[in-house]
Amino acid sequence: MIEILDTILPYIKGLWTLPWILIGFIVTLVLSRLIGEQKIDKAMKKIGLILLYVFVPLLLFRILLGVDFRENEMIFTIVCFIILFFMYVLAYFFAIFKAKKMNLKGEDKGHFVKTVLTNQGRSSAFVGGAMLTIDEWRVQALIYMIIGAIFLFAIIPYILSYLHKKDIKNSGKTSKIHALPWYLKIFPWYLLSFAFTAVILHGTTGITSKGYGDISTIFEFFTQITIPAALYYVGAGIHPHDLKIDEMRKLFCLKNNKKTQDHWPWVRNIFFLTVLLTPILTTIIFVPLFAFELVPSAWFSVIIINSILPITSTNMFLVPYGIDKKVTALSVTWTTIVCVPIVVLLITIFKTCFM
Repeated sequence: MIEILDTILPYIKGLWTLPWILIGFIVTLVLSRLIGEQKIDKAMKKIGLILLYVFVPLLLFRILLGVDFRENEMIFTIVCFIILFFMYVLAYFFAIFKAKKMNLKGEDKGHFVKTVLTNQGRSSAFVGGAMLTIDEWRVQALIYMIIGAIFLFAIIPYILSYLHKKDIKNSGKTSKIHALPWYLKIFPWYLLSFAFTAVILHGTTGITSKGYGDISTIFEFFTQITIPAALYYVGAGIHPHDLKIDEMRKLFCLKNNKKTQDHWPWVRNIFFLTVLLTPILTTIIFVPLFAFELVPSAWFSVIIINSILPITSTNMFLVPYGIDKKVTALSVTWTTIVCVPIVVLLITIFKTCFM
């Protein structure tokens, strides 16, 4: 049994895990035809929560149990806070500028600003989990994932709640917010508890996840399957009916359909912000820093790749805060379709060039 796990382990590490995106897409396509897309979507939502609450925290715990969390890691944590703060501030002012350009006012303007701001949140746990396959990047990728979760499930809902209450007050309406489910509210702190426990245990006792014989092998295998499972989940989230040429024309403004004008301009602006503007500005800032050796290659790689991650599907949980559901769903779908191949390409290039 242990020999079999040892044989499989190399194939669920490194770049071997990336094809699981394609496998997830193909298998889900076949199952959708046999069982029905709606049933598959419901099952995948449950699988996503299991990955978030069981596999991801345990993988984080195992990796950090072997890390000396010192000055470099603390500095990178602060850098992640600054980067994510910059990304959301950029999204807010971009939304204000575009709302003025689109002549949106009152409730429509508030609706648009909240939708754009929310959809700056990226899939650092699932798509970003691909970076955990690279040993030299995994600590930085985990730190970015944790800080991203704090912004996504703690800071942004608070800001959205404030903006929503402000909009309601100005409009004279009464509306109660059905806030995030309790299990998502506690997620960033739940994730942090695993990180703190691992860092404190390793720092005070020096223990790691290795050196316990068969138990170590089983634990490594169990946590390592998180990455191909997460990438399978990403592939499963790409729906074939979204890959039509007609839909691409709407996204890139090649088709003028009056019926779609209520949401496609919003989707295009979010797509531009997440796929072009944010990665370009991040690259402009960090390329000189990397060129002058002010940031190490691991930092540079993780930050650049995280800047072009697709929008996370968990943003759909923030719809009650006054964001547009249809725009968010389309933005998640199309950034996933476009960004996942770019992320795979960047991981391959950076790994080849810097290692």
